[in-house]
Formats: sequence, structure tokens, C-alpha cells
Amino acid sequence: MKLATFNANSIRSRLDIVLNWLAEHRPDLLALQETKVADEEFPADAFREAGWEVEVHGQKARNGVAFLSWAPLESVSRGFGDPDWPEDCRLIAGRLGEVTVINTYVPNGTEVGTDKFSYKLEWLERFGRWVGERFAPTDPVVWLGDINIAPTPDDVYNSKRHAGKVGHHPDEIAALARLTAWGWTDLFRKFTEGPKHYTFWDYRLPDPVKRNLGWRIDHVYATAALAERCTACEIDRAPRALPSPSDHTFVVATFA
Repeated sequence: MKLATFNANSIRSRLDIVLNWLAEHRPDLLALQETKVADEEFPADAFREAGWEVEVHGQKARNGVAFLSWAPLESVSRGFGDPDWPEDCRLIAGRLGEVTVINTYVPNGTEVGTDKFSYKLEWLERFGRWVGERFAPTDPVVWLGDINIAPTPDDVYNSKRHAGKVGHHPDEIAALARLTAWGWTDLFRKFTEGPKHYTFWDYRLPDPVKRNLGWRIDHVYATAALAERCTACEIDRAPRALPSPSDHTFVVATFA
């Protein structure tokens, strides 16, 4: 089984990149984030014509998550299912065979000290409760997506410069640590240690990919039973160098 994640930063703008990547790599499932499109305008027909099943949870111009899979997903859910919680299209989950896959687009947080940063921390706490209410660490579950946190100094190109800023702030890192303590294994770090392995390169920097000025903020986590079956977790950097790319790239986990 092969599962992948990709922040498309507008699926309509990145449609050809995604279709071509799917045709070449043929994962069992691709989780998309930041689709930036209402459900009725998602380019589902293009994917269905290529043989993919489509599940979406989006909104116009911002956020949005989706699944593309070879087989139909079962028990698909969208959002926290909490009437008191804002629905901003950041969470979708479904079951592929025996495995439940959770796809998240964690809030960015924008700037430390703002309401948006507080919301990011609140969202992470709410997500942890959502997971704990539905699953046990012994269940076969994968959590993947744009987590918007670089948890260690090795996960950002200049940790000293960015320490204490959004994406590399102690409060975010602690919040993620509380989540992973529930029973998640960071699959990329199961196989690869050290710096310079990134999934996001900021458009605003000059030649960020060539200079490798990146962040590892797109993650794949699994519970213990699946982590033991994971045989590889890799970052496919090539799509970030294509014309008109997303600022993120694909991360792929393979399971026996």
C-alpha cells in the first residue's frame, strides 16, 4: 500500500502536476490540502476520467482537503462534527480497506501573538481530542497532511533564525509533541535523520529550491501496527522544480 500527501496550493492551478504525478506513481491514495475550491467546482471529472475515486471537503478560495484513491473509501467524515467549532474545511478522514486515513490542513498561525496563532494551538488541541474519541493507538490509522510545524532544528533550513516564529515556535512544537505522544510515529524520521530534507520552499525567497531554503512541514504519521509495516517514507522533491509548481511537494509512505 502506498499513501501520499501534497499541499497543492490550488488544485485547479496544479491539476496537470497532480494528474501526471498520479499517472507515474499510482499510489493507493493521495491526500490533498489547500485545494482552494468549493466542492462543486473541484475538478473531480478530470480525476474520475483517469480512474480515481474523489472525496472532497472544500471552500471557495481558501483551505480545503480532499482524497484521491483507486478504491472507494468507506466511512468518510468531514470536519470535527462539532456544531460549536468553526468549519473551515481542514479535516477529512476515511477508511481504505482496514486502514483509516486522516488528512489535515493545520492552520498556519500567521504571526505569533495573534488570534490566528491562538486558533492554531486550539485547533491542534481539538484535533487531539477528536482522535482520542474515535481511535486507539492500537488501531491501524495514518495521519498525514500539511501539519504546518517544523518540529526539530533539522526540519527548517535556519533554525536559529526561525526559532520562536510561526511554524517553529515552542508552543507549536509542544502541541505537536502532545499529539504524537498518543501513539503516532513520524514515518519520514523512521528512515531518515538529519537536516536538509524539506517539503516546502517559500516562493518569496530567491531561488529557494536551488539553495534548499526549505521547511519539513508536510508529515506522515502512523500508529504502531502500521509503522512497523512501513517500508519507506520519502520526499519527492522533483515536482517543486516544475513550471508553476506548488510551494510544497509530495511525501510518500509505502507499507508492506
